[in-house]
Amino acid sequence: MSAVADRLLAPPPALRQAQARAPLWWTGALAALAWALLAALTQVWPNKPAGFTEWAYTAEFAAGAAAVALLLAVLVLAPRAARPLAALRERLRPAGPWLVALAAGLALWEVLTAKLGVLPPPFFAPPQALVEVYAGDAPRLAESAANSLRLLAIGIAIGAAAGFATGVLIGWSRAASYWVHPVLRILGPVPTTALLPISFYFFPSSWSTAVFLIALGMAFPVAILTWSGVAGVHKNYYDVARTMGASPWFLVLRVAIPAALPQVFVGLFMGLGAAFSTLVVAEMLGVKSGLGWYLTWAQGWAAYPNMYAALILMALLFSGVITLLFTVRDRVLSWQKGVVKW
Repeated sequence: MSAVADRLLAPPPALRQAQARAPLWWTGALAALAWALLAALTQVWPNKPAGFTEWAYTAEFAAGAAAVALLLAVLVLAPRAARPLAALRERLRPAGPWLVALAAGLALWEVLTAKLGVLPPPFFAPPQALVEVYAGDAPRLAESAANSLRLLAIGIAIGAAAGFATGVLIGWSRAASYWVHPVLRILGPVPTTALLPISFYFFPSSWSTAVFLIALGMAFPVAILTWSGVAGVHKNYYDVARTMGASPWFLVLRVAIPAALPQVFVGLFMGLGAAFSTLVVAEMLGVKSGLGWYLTWAQGWAAYPNMYAALILMALLFSGVITLLFTVRDRVLSWQKGVVKW
């Protein structure tokens, strides 16, 4: 009898399937609709003739937008039992409004360039022109990005190490603070790009000049904030460590530096902005490789789609570097998670 009653009281199959699904992702459904409309707009609305300019890869761009719409639709309708799709849906759920905004922005960009020609070529290009650049000039872009990242990594590493050592020194030693701190106050605020002419004279190559300027731009904020962190450690911490027999090296390595680490990471974050700008200017003016050089080359040939493609790639790479810094910070400073937010 109990088995029969359970069978009679069980919900119908359609309701059981609905119960197996996660809460409906409404912004995901709206995003799927937005990307489907972008695909239809790109494919159905003919491009406006603009002299000798023909926008290739229009069909491919429409197919890509349709693929995104299909993927979002699958994620919205996937049941909770499909664990990989459900996990991906939960990861994308906070980004739902941005997915809608991205599709709307691309649609507006497409209409103003390829469809209506309000933004005239060659100064402005539709999204499919960037697809053409990434497909046709991928080797040169990849080589430029690799050269920029290598130059940036070397400059950041040297600048961060020098700035950290300088900050610890002037924060711990009064004599070093007396002599070094005024120099930092005078020379630190000078933009590194203003030192390009004289740096080209002292260094044997434009590449080494770029490394020096990137390191210099990185070192100043790291040194200042490291000094601030070390100098701001409460003296009671030192007194307690000394009563337990701590040596001066122990006080520096186990008390001062750990207490100053939050300030150090703020300095690294601020130094990255200076390093990025110095990198691009150095590559545009002297270094014969990298994304900055690619921008100058594209501008010289009036290849504006290439220039926009390089700018987008540059933004993604620099954002990735900052994200990597945040990840390292969260690992190193896990003990103060939730206390300091930036």
